[in-house]
Amino acid sequence: MTTLTLISSNKMFGGQHQRYRHFSSATQSEMTFAVYLPPQAEQQKVPLLYWLSGLTCNDENFSTKAGAQRLAAQYGFALVMPDTSPRGEMVADADSYDLGQGAGFYLNATQQPWAAHYRMYDYIVDELPSLLAKHFPLNGQAAIFGHSMGGHGALMIGLRNSERFSSISAFAPIVNPSKIPWGIKAFGTYLGDDRNSWTQYDSLQQLAHAKRKLPILIDQGDADSFYPEQLQPQKFVQSAVEHGFSVEFNLRPGYDHSYYFIASFIEPHFAFHAKHFGY
Repeated sequence: MTTLTLISSNKMFGGQHQRYRHFSSATQSEMTFAVYLPPQAEQQKVPLLYWLSGLTCNDENFSTKAGAQRLAAQYGFALVMPDTSPRGEMVADADSYDLGQGAGFYLNATQQPWAAHYRMYDYIVDELPSLLAKHFPLNGQAAIFGHSMGGHGALMIGLRNSERFSSISAFAPIVNPSKIPWGIKAFGTYLGDDRNSWTQYDSLQQLAHAKRKLPILIDQGDADSFYPEQLQPQKFVQSAVEHGFSVEFNLRPGYDHSYYFIASFIEPHFAFHAKHFGY
């Protein structure tokens, strides 16, 4: 069994916010993740929300800026907040913020030097759920949400593994990475020039293949500087509706790409997931 090393533990809203380190068999590196266990978890098993963060982030950005633990305690949900990439001196990196450490794009790299460690899809889909099930009081219900690159991860992983989740939501997600600059750069670097291999990690392409049509919620600020070129969520919403998905899309006037935006609308996301958990 993988050994979890407790880095820190802080009481919040009657529950515990804990950070852990462990060696990952998927990424062949030390990985860090955070878990918030609500007070209800002392008495019973609880549902789990996966949060996936965006470019340059680690597990601490959402933990300290979104105000999510208060809502998790209110609803009785556990939260898990993994890092966005493998890290360390032996892990390949790049000089730009949108590639390398902090920019794993939640895929399994096939190109060198990235393939040895950048296997975030396997980490999020296989290794982390197994660890969480062994070590924490979870009842098997799960939902997934994220921001920007993490919104891409939440949509893509949720669609590809729809039997595991009750619902998906995202803030300012990258929805069609095969067609926008961030995604073309990352996919070309991590996956190579064969664009057919990119489709497995493109949420817009995965809509046609999802086994279950999960409910989806997307929030986007119209003052987000990345909105017109890098994000384009309406493309995804239109295609999702055409494929028979139930999608709620909110374009928020005056809001940008920051955690101020996320904190402003985090509560409706909890209510959305609670509804589809049957709460």
